[in-house]
Amino acid sequence: MKKIGILGGVGWASTVDYYRAIAQGAGRYFAERGHGSPLPIPPMTIESVTQAKTRALRGVDGEEASWVGFDAVFREALLSLEGAGCDFGIIASNTPHARLHAIREGVAMPILSIFEATAEATVTTGASNALVLGTAVTLQATDYADRLAKEGITANGRLPEAEIAEMQAMIDSDFYGGASDVARARLMAFCNKHAVPGTAILLACTELPLAFPDHLDDPVFKADGHLFINPSAAHVEAALKEALEG
Repeated sequence: MKKIGILGGVGWASTVDYYRAIAQGAGRYFAERGHGSPLPIPPMTIESVTQAKTRALRGVDGEEASWVGFDAVFREALLSLEGAGCDFGIIASNTPHARLHAIREGVAMPILSIFEATAEATVTTGASNALVLGTAVTLQATDYADRLAKEGITANGRLPEAEIAEMQAMIDSDFYGGASDVARARLMAFCNKHAVPGTAILLACTELPLAFPDHLDDPVFKADGHLFINPSAAHVEAALKEALEG
């Protein structure tokens, strides 16, 4: 098995869930193949950054130089994982992926992109339209829209700044550390407002899927009359495939 490097801490709840999902997914993989207990899991190292620090270092959309400090924190974390002997890395957060082109500079270890894994999962639904939900950084970037466009899927245009701020505030207040019934209700109200029937809704912040505890390991699922894509689960599936079969 290949050793997985997990860059976590943004935030801690999703980091825990990535580790759990990888361990349980590996267990299912080996159980299905008749392996006895204890079931193997891939070797893993977690390098956890401090979310309060990375949030303060966020740059300005469109101003590349303003992201130098932010990029450096994640790059150093990836280099630490590389130094720990990890065969490949995953960042257990959507937000830094908007800066992956810069963060991975100087890192020899392969980094699995959440954009690629999510696009592959979205294609399986047959949806032609997508609504991307996530942090302000994710919503101000076009990475998801650009990648989905290659599959013939049209993502929502940039939401108004007030709506982006609303989504960021929702994540910070209702989803940090978990998700309450109130959090789910607020999320569904946002989905009902912006998603027409048949739209694939991308829960493109690793905390958002926590509102659907029965679907944490499902890359694609339906709930409350909507079709959802769970990028975190798709990312975990890609990591398991690489670690166990790559």
